[in-house]
Amino acid sequence: MTATTERWLGGRSTSALGVGCWAIGGPWEFDGRPAGWGEVDDEVSIRMIHTAIDAGIRLLDTADVYGAGHSERVVGRALSQLPPEVRGEVVVATKFGNQFDEVTRKGGGQDLSPAGIRAACEGSLRRLGVESIDLYQLHGGTETPSAAEDVIAVLEQLVAEGKVKDFGTSVDDPAIIATFGKSAAISVQSQLNVFGHNPEVLKAAHEQDFAVLARTPLAMGLLTGKYDLTNRPDENDVRRDTPWWTYFDDDAMADWLRRLEAVREILTTDGRSLTQGALAYLWALDPAIIPLPGARTPEQVTEHATAITFGHLTNEARIEIDTLLADSPERQ
Repeated sequence: MTATTERWLGGRSTSALGVGCWAIGGPWEFDGRPAGWGEVDDEVSIRMIHTAIDAGIRLLDTADVYGAGHSERVVGRALSQLPPEVRGEVVVATKFGNQFDEVTRKGGGQDLSPAGIRAACEGSLRRLGVESIDLYQLHGGTETPSAAEDVIAVLEQLVAEGKVKDFGTSVDDPAIIATFGKSAAISVQSQLNVFGHNPEVLKAAHEQDFAVLARTPLAMGLLTGKYDLTNRPDENDVRRDTPWWTYFDDDAMADWLRRLEAVREILTTDGRSLTQGALAYLWALDPAIIPLPGARTPEQVTEHATAITFGHLTNEARIEIDTLLADSPERQ
């Protein structure tokens, strides 16, 4: 296993890069807001997944709520078309906890009762077309260690029953991470990108020997260089109306673009694209990190996979980026 191509995820190795599968879920709503990334072509999505696997990527990250079940179904279709020996190498991670209706493609609220978790697990197994989920992650809904302990008890039962192989948390509060660390959990998912991260999450992850799955590694697409003030995601795209990020907000985007320009030259050293530099930054930040950039097309995932051949940025470059972006609100 090398630092630039592989990572440990529990007791097995996987690729140092994964694929985030939120965007292939297509349009849906959560709590009355658009929660998808626009229209998708499922056949293109399947080709994207196959292209990723052909390029050596061995980790797919989705959630039952993405597209109100649609992302999992597409991932399942893509997996079913792989030779068994290749399918066996792919780690499929999904998440649970949010409620939704597959027919109306609308969701809202959480259900972390034992019955709710079990029903969610059965739904994911059905949509993915698998007998056991490789990595099952708590998506949200727990605010206290006590609540997390109740969730963990159900997850441990699902492991004992063979329905789940490993589990982790996408709730990245250090206290929740510590609670999961008392169990057989193997990972935490957290927001990490060039613009910032929570150092306490990385500290807690190391204390528990967790792999760190990096969501939003490309800042919802801003770090690709594709967008500017005259070219933003559509109004019905989740990135335009979300409480979690301000990258494309009317009153914030100019500042994010200014920060991007401040580090563009560093990120594109040695012939890297901006996207590849943003991924290389995370590999330089911490060897436990596995970025999960989202992709919808074979071309996008090919660019991501090519970042592996460049490897991580130098530590000096990473430190320079951290200094230049010290004013980022995601670093406060």
